[in-house]
Amino acid sequence: MFSLIQAAGWPIWPIIIASIVAVGIIGERMWALRLRIVSPKELLPRLLKEYKRDGVSPEMIVRLQRHSSLGQIFAAGLRNVDNSREIMKESIEEAGREIAHNLDRNLTTLGTIASLSPLMGLFGTLVGMIEIFGSNSPTGGNPAQLAYGISVALYNAAFGILVAIPSMIFYRHFRAKVDSLVMDMELQALKLVEIVHGERKD
Repeated sequence: MFSLIQAAGWPIWPIIIASIVAVGIIGERMWALRLRIVSPKELLPRLLKEYKRDGVSPEMIVRLQRHSSLGQIFAAGLRNVDNSREIMKESIEEAGREIAHNLDRNLTTLGTIASLSPLMGLFGTLVGMIEIFGSNSPTGGNPAQLAYGISVALYNAAFGILVAIPSMIFYRHFRAKVDSLVMDMELQALKLVEIVHGERKD
C-alpha cells in the first residue's frame, strides 16, 4: 500500500484524507439512520395505548424525548395536547424540521467529497503531466522521471474515481433514506394529532 502512495506522489494525500472522512461519515450515518432508533414502528401504538389509559404525564414526555427521533416529535405535540389542533400540529412541524436537519447531518460533506474527488484526481493527473514534460530536455529524456510522472497521473485519476463512486452511491442512498424516514414520521405524527383530537380512530 505504501508503495502505491509513493508511486502516486504527494497529490494523493488530499484524496486519502477525503476517503477517510467519507468512510467515517458513511459509518456514522449507517449507525444513526437505523429505523429502530429514528422511527420505530411500535412506538405509536404503545403511546396511544398509554395515552388512552393514563393521559399525558411529564414522565411520558421525558421518556419519549429520550426514546428516538420520532419520540421527540411526539413529545413536542403532546406538550400542546390541550391546545387546538393547529397549535399541536405547528409544534410537531417545528420539532420535525429540527429532526430532519439532524438526519441530514454530514450528508452535504459526503456529497461534496463525491463531487470533488474526481477533480482532485484530475489535479494529480496534471501534476503527473508536468512531471512527464519536465523529463524531456534538449540533452535527452529522463526515463525515471518519465515513469514517475506517468504513475502520478494514472494513480491519482484512478484513486479519485475510486473515492467518488462509493461516496456518491452512499450519498444518494442516505438522501433517499432520510426522505423516507421524514415522510414516515410526518404520517405517524399526523395520525397522533387526528386521534388525540377525535378526528380519527386507531
